[in-house]
Amino acid sequence: MADGYRIIGAEMSPYSIKVRAYFRYKAIPHQWVLRNAASQAEYEKHARMPIIPLVITPEGTGIQDSTPIIDGIEKLHPEPTIHPDDPVARFVSALIEEFGDEWGNKWMFHYRWTREVDQVCSAGRIARMRDPKASEQEHAAFASQIRARMADRVWFVGSNALTASQIEAGFQDILGLLNDHLSTRPYLFGARPAFGDFGLWGQFYELWTDPTAGALIEGNAPRLLDWVHRMLWPRAEGAFEAWSTLKPTLAPILSRQVGGRFMPWTLANEKALAEGRQEFSVTLGEEVWTQKPQKYHARSLAMLRTKYAEVADRNTLDPVLDAAGCLAGLRA
Repeated sequence: MADGYRIIGAEMSPYSIKVRAYFRYKAIPHQWVLRNAASQAEYEKHARMPIIPLVITPEGTGIQDSTPIIDGIEKLHPEPTIHPDDPVARFVSALIEEFGDEWGNKWMFHYRWTREVDQVCSAGRIARMRDPKASEQEHAAFASQIRARMADRVWFVGSNALTASQIEAGFQDILGLLNDHLSTRPYLFGARPAFGDFGLWGQFYELWTDPTAGALIEGNAPRLLDWVHRMLWPRAEGAFEAWSTLKPTLAPILSRQVGGRFMPWTLANEKALAEGRQEFSVTLGEEVWTQKPQKYHARSLAMLRTKYAEVADRNTLDPVLDAAGCLAGLRA
Protein backbone atom coordinates (compact mmCIF):
# COMPACT_ATOMS: atom_id res chain seq x y z
CA MET A 1 0.00 0.00 0.00
CA ALA A 2 1.57 3.25 -1.11
CA ASP A 3 0.54 6.36 0.76
CA GLY A 4 -2.39 5.79 3.07
CA TYR A 5 -5.43 3.84 4.03
CA ARG A 6 -8.09 2.49 1.70
CA ILE A 7 -11.71 2.42 2.85
CA ILE A 8 -13.83 -0.02 0.87
CA GLY A 9 -17.42 0.93 1.56
CA ALA A 10 -20.65 2.30 0.16
CA GLU A 11 -22.45 5.62 0.32
CA MET A 12 -25.60 3.82 1.46
CA SER A 13 -23.88 2.06 4.37
CA PRO A 14 -24.15 4.03 7.64
CA TYR A 15 -21.06 2.32 9.02
CA SER A 16 -19.00 3.10 5.91
CA ILE A 17 -19.76 6.80 5.91
CA LYS A 18 -19.24 6.91 9.69
CA VAL A 19 -15.66 5.70 9.20
CA ARG A 20 -15.10 8.00 6.23
CA ALA A 21 -16.24 11.04 8.23
CA TYR A 22 -13.85 10.05 11.02
CA PHE A 23 -10.90 9.81 8.61
CA ARG A 24 -11.86 13.17 7.14
CA TYR A 25 -11.98 14.79 10.57
CA LYS A 26 -8.59 13.39 11.47
CA ALA A 27 -7.14 14.42 8.09
CA ILE A 28 -5.75 10.91 7.72
CA PRO A 29 -4.70 10.23 4.10
CA HIS A 30 -7.09 7.70 2.60
CA GLN A 31 -8.85 6.57 -0.55
CA TRP A 32 -12.58 5.97 -0.66
CA VAL A 33 -13.14 2.80 -2.72
CA LEU A 34 -16.65 1.83 -3.76
CA ARG A 35 -17.58 -1.75 -2.96
CA ASN A 36 -18.54 -3.19 -6.33
CA ALA A 37 -17.31 -5.69 -8.92
CA ALA A 38 -14.17 -3.67 -9.60
CA SER A 39 -13.05 -3.78 -5.95
CA GLN A 40 -14.30 -7.28 -5.16
CA ALA A 41 -10.95 -9.05 -5.52
CA GLU A 42 -9.24 -6.60 -3.17
CA TYR A 43 -12.13 -6.87 -0.73
CA GLU A 44 -12.01 -10.67 -0.66
CA LYS A 45 -8.26 -10.62 -0.13
CA HIS A 46 -8.50 -8.62 3.10
CA ALA A 47 -12.02 -9.19 4.51
CA ARG A 48 -12.63 -11.74 7.25
CA MET A 49 -16.38 -11.09 7.41
CA PRO A 50 -18.87 -10.20 4.62
CA ILE A 51 -19.42 -6.66 5.91
CA ILE A 52 -18.39 -3.11 5.08
CA PRO A 53 -16.53 -0.94 5.66
CA LEU A 54 -13.23 -2.67 5.19
CA VAL A 55 -10.22 -0.50 6.02
CA ILE A 56 -6.89 -1.60 4.55
CA THR A 57 -3.91 -0.12 6.37
CA PRO A 58 -0.78 1.18 4.62
CA GLU A 59 0.87 -2.07 5.72
CA GLY A 60 -1.78 -4.13 3.94
CA THR A 61 -3.78 -5.29 6.97
CA GLY A 62 -7.57 -5.43 6.74
CA ILE A 63 -9.69 -4.08 9.60
CA GLN A 64 -13.47 -4.44 9.87
CA ASP A 65 -16.34 -3.31 12.12
CA SER A 66 -16.67 0.45 12.39
CA THR A 67 -16.33 0.80 16.17
CA PRO A 68 -13.11 -1.26 16.50
CA ILE A 69 -11.77 0.53 13.40
CA ILE A 70 -12.20 3.92 15.05
CA ASP A 71 -10.96 2.66 18.43
CA GLY A 72 -7.82 1.31 16.79
CA ILE A 73 -7.09 4.29 14.57
CA GLU A 74 -7.66 6.69 17.49
CA LYS A 75 -4.74 5.09 19.33
CA LEU A 76 -2.50 5.74 16.33
CA HIS A 77 -3.84 9.23 15.61
CA PRO A 78 -4.98 10.65 18.97
CA GLU A 79 -5.22 14.28 17.85
CA PRO A 80 -7.62 15.91 17.50
CA THR A 81 -9.25 13.66 20.06
CA ILE A 82 -12.85 12.50 19.72
CA HIS A 83 -13.14 11.90 23.48
CA PRO A 84 -14.23 14.71 25.84
CA ASP A 85 -12.08 15.41 28.90
CA ASP A 86 -15.10 15.47 31.20
CA PRO A 87 -15.37 11.84 32.47
CA VAL A 88 -19.17 11.78 32.34
CA ALA A 89 -19.37 13.26 28.85
CA ARG A 90 -16.60 10.91 27.71
CA PHE A 91 -18.49 7.74 28.61
CA VAL A 92 -21.87 9.10 27.55
CA SER A 93 -20.30 9.72 24.14
CA ALA A 94 -19.27 6.04 23.94
CA LEU A 95 -22.75 5.02 25.05
CA ILE A 96 -24.40 7.13 22.35
CA GLU A 97 -22.01 5.73 19.76
CA GLU A 98 -23.24 2.25 20.66
CA PHE A 99 -26.85 3.42 20.71
CA GLY A 100 -26.47 4.92 17.24
CA ASP A 101 -24.93 1.79 15.78
CA GLU A 102 -27.35 -0.68 17.31
CA TRP A 103 -30.67 1.13 17.87
CA GLY A 104 -30.39 3.89 15.27
CA ASN A 105 -29.97 1.22 12.62
CA LYS A 106 -33.54 0.08 13.37
CA TRP A 107 -34.91 3.47 12.29
CA MET A 108 -32.72 3.54 9.19
CA PHE A 109 -33.43 0.01 7.96
CA HIS A 110 -37.13 0.18 8.78
CA TYR A 111 -37.74 3.43 6.92
CA ARG A 112 -35.57 2.39 3.97
CA TRP A 113 -37.27 -0.94 3.32
CA THR A 114 -40.88 -0.71 4.56
CA ARG A 115 -42.71 1.67 2.18
CA GLU A 116 -42.82 1.26 -1.59
CA VAL A 117 -41.37 4.71 -2.36
CA ASP A 118 -38.32 4.09 -0.17
CA GLN A 119 -37.84 0.53 -1.41
CA VAL A 120 -37.87 1.60 -5.05
CA CYS A 121 -35.56 4.55 -4.43
CA SER A 122 -33.03 2.59 -2.37
CA ALA A 123 -32.99 -0.52 -4.54
CA GLY A 124 -32.39 1.62 -7.62
CA ARG A 125 -29.53 3.52 -5.99
CA ILE A 126 -27.85 0.31 -4.84
CA ALA A 127 -28.24 -1.35 -8.24
CA ARG A 128 -26.69 1.63 -10.02
CA MET A 129 -23.84 1.76 -7.51
CA ARG A 130 -23.03 -1.92 -7.88
CA ASP A 131 -23.23 -1.93 -11.69
CA PRO A 132 -23.08 1.61 -13.11
CA LYS A 133 -22.70 0.36 -16.71
CA ALA A 134 -25.82 -1.83 -16.73
CA SER A 135 -28.43 -1.27 -19.41
CA GLU A 136 -31.83 0.04 -18.30
CA GLN A 137 -33.31 -3.45 -18.58
CA GLU A 138 -30.46 -4.99 -16.58
CA HIS A 139 -30.67 -2.20 -14.02
CA ALA A 140 -34.43 -2.68 -13.55
CA ALA A 141 -34.05 -6.42 -13.07
CA PHE A 142 -31.19 -6.03 -10.59
CA ALA A 143 -33.06 -3.33 -8.64
CA SER A 144 -36.12 -5.57 -8.44
CA GLN A 145 -34.01 -8.41 -7.00
CA ILE A 146 -32.44 -6.09 -4.42
CA ARG A 147 -35.82 -4.70 -3.39
CA ALA A 148 -37.34 -8.14 -2.88
CA ARG A 149 -34.36 -9.38 -0.88
CA MET A 150 -34.00 -6.35 1.38
CA ALA A 151 -37.71 -5.77 2.02
CA ASP A 152 -37.89 -9.36 3.20
CA ARG A 153 -35.13 -8.70 5.77
CA VAL A 154 -36.69 -5.94 7.90
CA TRP A 155 -37.23 -8.60 10.57
CA PHE A 156 -33.46 -8.52 11.09
CA VAL A 157 -33.68 -5.16 12.86
CA GLY A 158 -36.88 -6.08 14.66
CA SER A 159 -39.27 -4.35 12.26
CA ASN A 160 -42.61 -6.15 12.07
CA ALA A 161 -46.33 -5.49 12.39
CA LEU A 162 -46.03 -5.21 16.17
CA THR A 163 -42.98 -2.94 16.32
CA ALA A 164 -43.37 -0.70 13.24
CA SER A 165 -45.37 1.97 15.06
CA GLN A 166 -42.89 1.92 17.96
CA ILE A 167 -39.94 2.43 15.63
CA GLU A 168 -41.59 5.37 13.90
CA ALA A 169 -42.82 7.01 17.12
CA GLY A 170 -39.33 6.63 18.58
CA PHE A 171 -37.78 8.21 15.50
CA GLN A 172 -40.07 11.23 15.64
CA ASP A 173 -39.32 11.59 19.36
CA ILE A 174 -35.54 11.58 18.79
CA LEU A 175 -35.92 14.17 16.02
CA GLY A 176 -37.35 16.63 18.52
CA LEU A 177 -34.87 15.78 21.25
CA LEU A 178 -31.83 16.09 19.00
CA ASN A 179 -33.10 19.24 17.33
CA ASP A 180 -33.43 20.88 20.75
CA HIS A 181 -29.98 19.70 21.82
CA LEU A 182 -28.29 20.86 18.62
CA SER A 183 -29.96 24.25 18.64
CA THR A 184 -27.17 25.68 20.84
CA ARG A 185 -24.10 23.72 19.70
CA PRO A 186 -22.72 22.40 16.38
CA TYR A 187 -22.02 18.86 17.63
CA LEU A 188 -23.48 16.57 20.27
CA PHE A 189 -20.79 17.28 22.87
CA GLY A 190 -19.91 20.86 22.06
CA ALA A 191 -17.91 22.62 19.38
CA ARG A 192 -16.15 19.56 17.98
CA PRO A 193 -17.28 16.04 17.01
CA ALA A 194 -17.10 13.24 19.57
CA PHE A 195 -17.25 9.46 19.27
CA GLY A 196 -21.01 9.64 19.79
CA ASP A 197 -21.46 11.99 16.84
CA PHE A 198 -19.93 9.54 14.40
CA GLY A 199 -22.02 6.55 15.55
CA LEU A 200 -25.34 8.38 15.58
CA TRP A 201 -24.70 10.52 12.50
CA GLY A 202 -24.10 7.58 10.16
CA GLN A 203 -27.69 6.44 10.64
CA PHE A 204 -29.15 9.94 10.34
CA TYR A 205 -27.25 10.69 7.16
CA GLU A 206 -28.74 7.58 5.57
CA LEU A 207 -32.21 8.42 6.89
CA TRP A 208 -31.92 11.89 5.37
CA THR A 209 -31.08 10.46 1.91
CA ASP A 210 -34.29 8.38 1.81
CA PRO A 211 -37.67 9.88 0.81
CA THR A 212 -39.88 9.31 3.85
CA ALA A 213 -37.38 9.81 6.67
CA GLY A 214 -35.64 12.59 4.75
CA ALA A 215 -38.90 14.54 4.53
CA LEU A 216 -39.46 14.12 8.27
CA ILE A 217 -35.97 15.45 9.02
CA GLU A 218 -36.18 18.39 6.62
CA GLY A 219 -39.70 19.32 7.74
CA ASN A 220 -39.25 18.99 11.49
CA ALA A 221 -35.62 19.24 12.56
CA PRO A 222 -33.66 22.08 10.92
CA ARG A 223 -30.83 22.09 13.50
CA LEU A 224 -30.47 18.34 13.18
CA LEU A 225 -30.33 18.77 9.41
CA ASP A 226 -27.51 21.29 9.82
CA TRP A 227 -25.62 18.69 11.87
CA VAL A 228 -26.21 16.03 9.20
CA HIS A 229 -24.56 18.31 6.63
CA ARG A 230 -21.81 19.46 9.00
CA MET A 231 -20.72 15.92 9.83
CA LEU A 232 -19.91 15.11 6.20
CA TRP A 233 -16.70 17.13 6.68
CA PRO A 234 -16.52 17.62 10.46
CA ARG A 235 -14.02 20.01 12.00
CA ALA A 236 -13.15 21.37 15.41
CA GLU A 237 -14.83 24.74 15.99
CA GLY A 238 -13.96 25.01 19.66
CA ALA A 239 -13.89 22.84 22.77
CA PHE A 240 -15.98 20.02 24.19
CA GLU A 241 -18.52 21.02 26.83
CA ALA A 242 -18.72 19.72 30.38
CA TRP A 243 -21.59 17.45 31.35
CA SER A 244 -23.15 20.24 33.38
CA THR A 245 -23.94 22.27 30.26
CA LEU A 246 -24.87 19.24 28.14
CA LYS A 247 -27.20 17.72 30.70
CA PRO A 248 -30.37 19.83 30.21
CA THR A 249 -30.92 18.58 26.65
CA LEU A 250 -28.77 15.44 26.51
CA ALA A 251 -30.07 13.76 29.67
CA PRO A 252 -33.61 13.43 28.18
CA ILE A 253 -32.11 11.55 25.23
CA LEU A 254 -30.36 9.20 27.65
CA SER A 255 -33.45 8.55 29.74
CA ARG A 256 -36.13 8.36 27.04
CA GLN A 257 -34.19 6.69 24.24
CA VAL A 258 -30.99 5.03 25.48
CA GLY A 259 -32.13 3.90 28.93
CA GLY A 260 -35.83 3.74 28.15
CA ARG A 261 -35.66 1.68 24.96
CA PHE A 262 -32.20 0.59 23.87
CA MET A 263 -30.85 -0.74 27.17
CA PRO A 264 -33.81 -2.98 28.12
CA TRP A 265 -33.94 -4.23 24.55
CA THR A 266 -30.24 -5.14 24.36
CA LEU A 267 -30.38 -6.88 27.76
CA ALA A 268 -33.40 -8.91 26.65
CA ASN A 269 -31.57 -9.81 23.44
CA GLU A 270 -28.57 -10.96 25.45
CA LYS A 271 -30.75 -13.08 27.74
CA ALA A 272 -32.55 -14.69 24.80
CA LEU A 273 -29.25 -15.69 23.22
CA ALA A 274 -27.99 -17.15 26.50
CA GLU A 275 -31.17 -19.22 26.79
CA GLY A 276 -31.10 -20.33 23.15
CA ARG A 277 -34.49 -18.84 22.30
CA GLN A 278 -35.56 -18.16 18.73
CA GLU A 279 -37.62 -15.11 19.65
CA PHE A 280 -37.97 -12.77 22.60
CA SER A 281 -40.36 -10.11 23.86
CA VAL A 282 -39.60 -7.16 26.11
CA THR A 283 -41.76 -4.32 27.40
CA LEU A 284 -40.43 -0.92 26.30
CA GLY A 285 -42.38 1.80 28.02
CA GLU A 286 -45.97 0.66 27.72
CA GLU A 287 -45.58 -1.47 24.60
CA VAL A 288 -44.27 -4.95 23.89
CA TRP A 289 -41.38 -5.38 21.47
CA THR A 290 -40.90 -8.82 19.84
CA GLN A 291 -38.12 -9.99 17.53
CA LYS A 292 -35.54 -12.69 16.82
CA PRO A 293 -32.34 -12.34 18.87
CA GLN A 294 -29.15 -11.12 17.19
CA LYS A 295 -25.69 -12.34 18.14
CA TYR A 296 -23.72 -9.25 17.19
CA HIS A 297 -25.60 -7.03 19.63
CA ALA A 298 -24.52 -9.20 22.54
CA ARG A 299 -20.87 -8.82 21.48
CA SER A 300 -21.12 -5.05 21.14
CA LEU A 301 -22.77 -4.85 24.58
CA ALA A 302 -19.83 -6.75 26.01
CA MET A 303 -17.43 -4.23 24.42
CA LEU A 304 -19.43 -1.36 25.94
CA ARG A 305 -19.25 -2.98 29.37
CA THR A 306 -15.49 -3.27 28.99
CA LYS A 307 -15.30 0.46 28.32
CA TYR A 308 -17.41 1.12 31.40
CA ALA A 309 -15.18 -1.13 33.53
CA GLU A 310 -12.13 0.85 32.37
CA VAL A 311 -13.50 4.14 33.75
CA ALA A 312 -11.19 4.91 36.68
CA ASP A 313 -13.53 7.08 38.75
CA ARG A 314 -17.26 6.44 38.42
CA ASN A 315 -18.42 8.61 41.32
CA THR A 316 -19.90 11.25 39.04
CA LEU A 317 -20.75 8.91 36.15
CA ASP A 318 -22.80 6.29 37.97
CA PRO A 319 -25.55 8.65 39.21
CA VAL A 320 -26.04 9.90 35.65
CA LEU A 321 -26.26 6.37 34.25
CA ASP A 322 -28.53 5.26 37.09
CA ALA A 323 -30.94 8.15 36.51
CA ALA A 324 -31.06 7.23 32.82
CA GLY A 325 -31.76 3.54 33.46
CA CYS A 326 -28.43 2.36 32.05
CA LEU A 327 -26.30 1.53 35.09
CA ALA A 328 -27.55 -1.95 35.99
CA GLY A 329 -27.06 -3.26 32.45
CA LEU A 330 -23.52 -1.95 32.27
CA ARG A 331 -22.59 -3.56 35.57
CA ALA A 332 -23.96 -6.97 34.59
